[in-house]
Amino acid sequence: MLTLKLENLSIKAGDKVLDLGCGEGRHTLGLFFHFHQQPVAFIGLDLNRNDLDTAQQRIADLPLTQPGKASISFIHSNGLNLPFANNSVEHIVCSEVLEHIPDYECMLIEIKRILKPGGSLCISVPRKWPESLCWWLEKAYHQVEGGHVRIFNGRKLLQQIQQQGYRFQKKHWAHSLHAPYWWLRCLFWQRGEGFLPVRLYHKLLVWDLFKKPWITQWLDTLLNPIMGKSLVLYFINDE
Repeated sequence: MLTLKLENLSIKAGDKVLDLGCGEGRHTLGLFFHFHQQPVAFIGLDLNRNDLDTAQQRIADLPLTQPGKASISFIHSNGLNLPFANNSVEHIVCSEVLEHIPDYECMLIEIKRILKPGGSLCISVPRKWPESLCWWLEKAYHQVEGGHVRIFNGRKLLQQIQQQGYRFQKKHWAHSLHAPYWWLRCLFWQRGEGFLPVRLYHKLLVWDLFKKPWITQWLDTLLNPIMGKSLVLYFINDE
């Protein structure tokens, strides 16, 4: 389940792509799967060793029909002190990460340090109004360990990144059908994930993920501008 759109990334042979805060590797693995026939280095970096172990194990699950040219690796490190030289990475993806980081400005500085001039940056964060509704419905939603520490104003975040010397490219929203799941989850927080309405909606999302029926794909596209849970921003490093 990718939050970004592949066509918005100009990945080419010889590039290095960093998935910063990769978690269990959905973007690292997804990008590797789509570009595995090109000589590109895909790197997932996260602070959670268990998530990285899961990501590493999932490489074997990729439905690759033949050996590829790309490489994939996972690194345990802190996003506030990235183990890369200055101007050494062509593309950085930072998806659903900044809302977890108290000192997210420091991470943006580190991203700027290692991204090559002309390199691309894709950042996604929870959209303000669907996220605010989750916070209003259930405080525990964002008070769990490793939870969200802020709600971003998308316009202000865009301007903040531009001020660092980036050229804004485009934006879109994603995962509109996931927003109601989290509203249900927050509304019935004490009843847990197994509560019937929550469980049934989760099954719908899993079915949609694997089957991709036209009706849910159409609904998601139609509703994303209105209630897409994630805001996705694309930039080019001009300095």
